[in-house]
Amino acid sequence: MPQQAHIIAQRLLNLYRQEHVIDGGWAAVNKVLVAESNDAAVIAELENMPTGKKLIAHIENLRSKKTPMDSINKDLLPYGGLMSGTEVSFSLSDAEKKELRDVLDAFQPTLDNLNTVKHLPLVQKFGNDWAMDIKAALVSDADMSAKWHTVIQTDKAYKTWDSAQQLLSETLTERNRAQIQADMPEYETYLPMFGDAGREMLNKLRTFMSSLM
Repeated sequence: MPQQAHIIAQRLLNLYRQEHVIDGGWAAVNKVLVAESNDAAVIAELENMPTGKKLIAHIENLRSKKTPMDSINKDLLPYGGLMSGTEVSFSLSDAEKKELRDVLDAFQPTLDNLNTVKHLPLVQKFGNDWAMDIKAALVSDADMSAKWHTVIQTDKAYKTWDSAQQLLSETLTERNRAQIQADMPEYETYLPMFGDAGREMLNKLRTFMSSLM
């Protein structure tokens, strides 16, 4: 059952993150979230997944009827609400915007440059949601938005690389295979950004996954 719970939890998390492209929106997604999260093992799995705690809080709100079945609390929106069409307001001062522009003009998709961006005080003030919150703050500036997109892609690429390395360093298990299968679209998107090393890692993941099938 733990393996099945992990797969269900991953599916629910994917639905939660992708509501903005699902026909029926929250009304459709919420029915599935409530129907498939009855098992305590599923909730336990969500506890250990990125943004899983937000999803758990949302499910609890639905069960208690605090949140209608066709809605979601603004504070629990995935990606800070940026993908949902819900109005979310973030801003930078003129001085912060100038500082960020200077850094973005010199940005290259390397780990050192990414760390420079992430350690800027104006970035750190946004906490864990810095990438999407600043994207929202730059939405009216097409040039800076395009450059910020490169920062987001670079951050995602390195996180994906680290995730792949971690999985490949662990003992082969059905749980790992399921995780790789669920995340394969992201591996296929981001690992090739690392050239031959990334493609080699992608092939290892595919072999890893198929060896347990």
